[in-house]
Amino acid sequence: MTEKPILVIGGTGKTGSRVVRRLESRGVPVRVASRRSELRFDWRDESTWGPALEGASGVYIVQYDAQPSKTRTLAARAAEAGVERLVLLSARGVEIPDYYGESNAVSEGFLTSEAAVRESGLAWTVLRPGWFAQNFDEGFFNDGILAGELRLPAGDGAASWIDVDDIAAVAVAALTEDGHAGRIYELSGPSAVPLDEALGLINKATGRSARYVPLTLDEFVAENVANGATATEAKLWAAALLPVSSGQERKVSEGVRQALGRDAADFASFVESAAAAGAWRR
Repeated sequence: MTEKPILVIGGTGKTGSRVVRRLESRGVPVRVASRRSELRFDWRDESTWGPALEGASGVYIVQYDAQPSKTRTLAARAAEAGVERLVLLSARGVEIPDYYGESNAVSEGFLTSEAAVRESGLAWTVLRPGWFAQNFDEGFFNDGILAGELRLPAGDGAASWIDVDDIAAVAVAALTEDGHAGRIYELSGPSAVPLDEALGLINKATGRSARYVPLTLDEFVAENVANGATATEAKLWAAALLPVSSGQERKVSEGVRQALGRDAADFASFVESAAAAGAWRR
């Protein structure tokens, strides 16, 4: 597996960039593929797929959300190119009806991609992580924290936030080691942390005074539209937060231990590491 390169689709993104770094640290040849990378890969332009797949031993896949059905075409092309392993980034709860609200479009998209890799004829592994801890420092929550108020329609919800570095570690294990084929790993942190407690840990580590402000769905959508988002975008974020507000994201999953033989990183450790690296300074 280490003699042939591994293709990382979305290799400049939140999970993909960490997969790339971990593979490189192991001395595994890596192909970083995105629309703007040196090796161009564009889900919308299938002519870019062949050069990316040629000679690769494995592929890390972050699906094309706008058209998840393309994952099936990619999997078929990968098999034709002699790829041996596929690792797909999915999401926790996609198999549970209404996990993300009455519209099951998000879940159906991920399930479409999951079916594509399972039916590819290749060795496959599916990763189903919960909410990322990194949303607090490099994602959706960061602007609110820097502004002093994290305003979300999440009630008094909590989540077992998963460190993205753990997602990457599981992905790399599945791409380079035996024993992971045909597995679906549900990934979370080791305990549920409420939003106000999460902000308290960040405040303690950084000296900030950010607080969590629960909103109704209508308040959240109105505020986001006023800040430039479309109503559709705002409602999608609210739907993604539904498992947090409903308490379903409190669940602790054992995927990290199953794949790596160790506990997942806890949220306090993530905060300490992020703060030491300069997060939340602005």
